[in-house]
This record gives sequence, structure tokens and C-alpha cells, in this order.
Amino acid sequence: MTRLFFVRHGEPEAAWGGAVDDPGLSDTGRAQAERSAEALSALGTLAIVSSPMRRCRETARPYERCSSVLATIEARVSEVSAPEGVTDRRAWLRENFPWDRGGARRRWNEVDASLLAWRDRVVAWTLGMKPDAAVFSHFIAINALASVAMGSDETIVCVPGYASITEFEVRNGALKLIQLGETMVQGEVR
Repeated sequence: MTRLFFVRHGEPEAAWGGAVDDPGLSDTGRAQAERSAEALSALGTLAIVSSPMRRCRETARPYERCSSVLATIEARVSEVSAPEGVTDRRAWLRENFPWDRGGARRRWNEVDASLLAWRDRVVAWTLGMKPDAAVFSHFIAINALASVAMGSDETIVCVPGYASITEFEVRNGALKLIQLGETMVQGEVR
């Protein structure tokens, strides 16, 4: 059995898909990262894995300091990428992964095959993890895993707040959702 604690990055200084391609954390995001490090420290020393995106690496740093363990960078837990030619990434994201309450839901069998392949890579990596780990990742990646673990075909099944911790367990080749992280306060997904 492997326990995996997926931490959504803290609040970034700029929105994903905006003028800054890879924003770092805001002051609020840095404080959120410190709180998540405290919560993770109570679980003992875990392996640390981070998306290569700056907001995730910065969210991981306080836990790296607490545990004296350095993060391994893993692209398969990074943010979903918009396909070539998409000029409005925010609109593309909202169309494929509608997170607003009351919005029409999308199902994995309705999205482009490249998105389904991306989800399958995230899931396969997660199922292959052996050490218990804190994994610093993103809103959509956490949803991809939660949808599989819950047996749902919807692209959005939860609304993880900044620096929230969602716990999964891998047992006998299956992904199980143990606990969702705190839900995001209504607002912009960054």
C-alpha cells in the first residue's frame, strides 16, 4: 500500500493562462505553503514530488525545509497543457474543465483524445508510485485522479483549495480516494 498526499499549489501571483506563463506564489500562497508543510510534517517524513511549475516548486519548499528531503521534479503531475493553436487558454480550460457551480459538466469521453491520454499518464504514474509521498500538483491533475478513484467520468469532481491536501491510497493496483482536501472558496482558478 502507498499513501499519496496531493497538495494543490498555493495561490499564485498571476492566473494560469494569463500574461505570465509560469507564475510563482503570492504572499498569501507562501503562507498557505507554510501551513501545508506543517500539516504534512505531522505525517512523518515522506518522499517529495513536485510538478516542474514554479508555483508547485515554491509550495513544496517549506516542506522540503521541514523534512530535509529534496523534491523530485515530475512532469507527469504538471498542469494540463492547451493544444497548439489555442489562443485563449483560459477559455479552453473552462470549456474542458468547467469548475463553476451550476456550469455544464464535461465527461472524459467528450474531451479531445490528447486530454484523455494526459489523464491516463497522470493515473499510471500515480499507480506506479512506491514510497509514501507528498506530491505538489495542480487543480486539474487532482481532479483527474479523484475522478478515477471515485469511478466518475466527469472531468471535475472536486474543487481543491490552494495548498489543500487530498489523500489517495494505491493498493493492489487500484487508486482509492481517502480524503478530499479543503474546498476552494468560490473564485478564480489560478
